[in-house]
Amino acid sequence: MKLIIGLGNPGKQYAQTRHNVGFITIDELAHRHHIELDKEKFKGLYGTGMINGEKVILLKPLTYMNLSGEAVRPLMDYYNIETEDIIVVYDDLDLPAGKIRLRTKGSAGGQNGMKSVIQHLGTQEFKRIRIGIDRPNNGMKISDYVLGRFSPDEVQDVVHAIKQAADACEEWTKTTFIDVMNKFNG
Repeated sequence: MKLIIGLGNPGKQYAQTRHNVGFITIDELAHRHHIELDKEKFKGLYGTGMINGEKVILLKPLTYMNLSGEAVRPLMDYYNIETEDIIVVYDDLDLPAGKIRLRTKGSAGGQNGMKSVIQHLGTQEFKRIRIGIDRPNNGMKISDYVLGRFSPDEVQDVVHAIKQAADACEEWTKTTFIDVMNKFNG
């Protein structure tokens, strides 16, 4: 069983913000594979289903970004999921809007949701897909920027990146993550 986690903030006011590209990726996967996110437990909203014959859980932590690990660890423990069977999808200020980058490990890079996941898992060695949201270039505070919506000229690139992230998650259900990285990091 694989666990695919998308980081974001719950609530309509955050639905289409830069910080919620992880949630949007989970919604894309749920839509593609007819997986209902119908269970609310362990401080998260999740659903189970099949992708390419592999049983998966799609999870959106409901803790708000900075406490995301509080939803991830209990669900992993309940379903007996090892860290090698999880992937976390989240926004990254250090990548251009619309670019994705896959890694098998690494620091949180200043992303507070990832800091929480790393803290609760006790390791930095787990798969992740970073979706670029770029940095503000007009002196805007980071918190205002990540909680803001994409500009019209960013939308097409970001939608493409979200679809690529979903494609990469699907690919991971049928091949090694190294192969997925080689395909999507190129």
